[in-house]
Amino acid sequence: MMNLNALKIDPEFQGKIPPLTFEELNQLEANILRDGRIINPIIVWQGLIVDGHNRYTIAKKHPEIPFTVHEKEFASRYEAIIWICKNQLGRRNLTPEQKKYLIGKQYDAEKASYGAKDGFRGNQYTEVVSGQNVHLPKDAGNETVRMRIARENNINERSVRRAEEFSKGVDAAEEAVPGTRQKVLSGEVKPTAAEIASVARAPPEERPALVAEICKPKEPKPPKPLAQKQKAPPAIAAPLPDASTSDEEAPDEEPTSAPAPSEPIFPQKENEPLKVDRQQILEIANNRYHVKQLANGAAMLCEVSGAANSMMRRWESVFREYPDILSDAENRASVGRTIQKLRDYLKNLEDKMEELL
Repeated sequence: MMNLNALKIDPEFQGKIPPLTFEELNQLEANILRDGRIINPIIVWQGLIVDGHNRYTIAKKHPEIPFTVHEKEFASRYEAIIWICKNQLGRRNLTPEQKKYLIGKQYDAEKASYGAKDGFRGNQYTEVVSGQNVHLPKDAGNETVRMRIARENNINERSVRRAEEFSKGVDAAEEAVPGTRQKVLSGEVKPTAAEIASVARAPPEERPALVAEICKPKEPKPPKPLAQKQKAPPAIAAPLPDASTSDEEAPDEEPTSAPAPSEPIFPQKENEPLKVDRQQILEIANNRYHVKQLANGAAMLCEVSGAANSMMRRWESVFREYPDILSDAENRASVGRTIQKLRDYLKNLEDKMEELL
C-alpha cells in the first residue's frame, strides 16, 4: 500500500472535480467504515491525484483503512485534465452548470494540447488558442475536436464554444473572489451566460466588483399588466306595449327601459378606427414604468451574511482536506495569527457600532 504522504493534491486538477456536499461526504465516509476498506482506487499521475480526492481525505483521517492506488500515464497536464473532465462528465448527478464547465475545460485543454505541439501545421481545421490560430487535426471521419466533443455530449458545436466561454468566466470569477466557482456550479447563484463571460473580458482590477454585482440576489421582475378587454353589455329591448292591455291592467313595476349603449371598444365595421377609452390608455402607460430603488443597508445584509457563511464553509473544507493545518505546530500558529486578525477586525467593528448607539 502506497504511503499517503507521497500523494499530492493539485489545485488545478481538484478544481475540475465537483465537490461533494457535506451530507454526501459523511455518507461516503460511513460507507467506507462499514465496508472496512476503500473499494475504488485513488488514481494518480506522477504522484498527483487525478481522481479520488475525497477518498484520499478519508484515508488520511482513518489510516487503518486499507486503500489502493492506480497509476495512470499521460503525455502532459493537458491530457490529464482532458481525462478528468471526461471521467466527471460520466457522472449522472451533475448540475447543468457543472456539465457546461467541464465541457468548456475539456475543449480548452484539447486545444491547448494541440497548441503545445511544435511544428504542427497542415491543411486542417483551425481554432483559436490563446489569441493565435492553431490547426487542430480532423480524425479519419473528417470530424473536428469541437464536433467530437459536441457528439459525445449530445449537444451542438455552438454549445461547446459557449461552454468554453462559460468556464473561462467562472475561473476568472474564482480568481477574483474565491468561492464564486462553487456558488455558480452548485446553482446557488445563476448569472446569465453574458454576465459570467464578461468577467473574463474585464480588466483584473474590475473583476471583484463585477463578481459582487453578479452574485447579488436578483429582484423578481414585476408582472406585466394585462389590458382587460371591455365589451359593451348587450342592449335590453324594452317590452312592446300590448294592444289588449289597458292602463289599469298594466303591472305595478315600471317597464324596463333599454340602457344607453356604451362607447364601443372594437371597430364594428371593417376599416373603422379602434376606439379606446382615454383613461384606460393612461392606466396602461402608468403601469409600465416603476421607480428604481437604490440599494440600502437592509438590502445588503445578505452580502454580509453570505461572506461570513462562505468563509466558515471554506475554512471547514480546507481543514477537512488538509488536517495537518491544525495538527502541525507551525501551521497552527499561522492559523492563530489569522484568527487574531479577525478578532481585531470584529472588535473594531463592534466599537464602531457602539459609537453609533
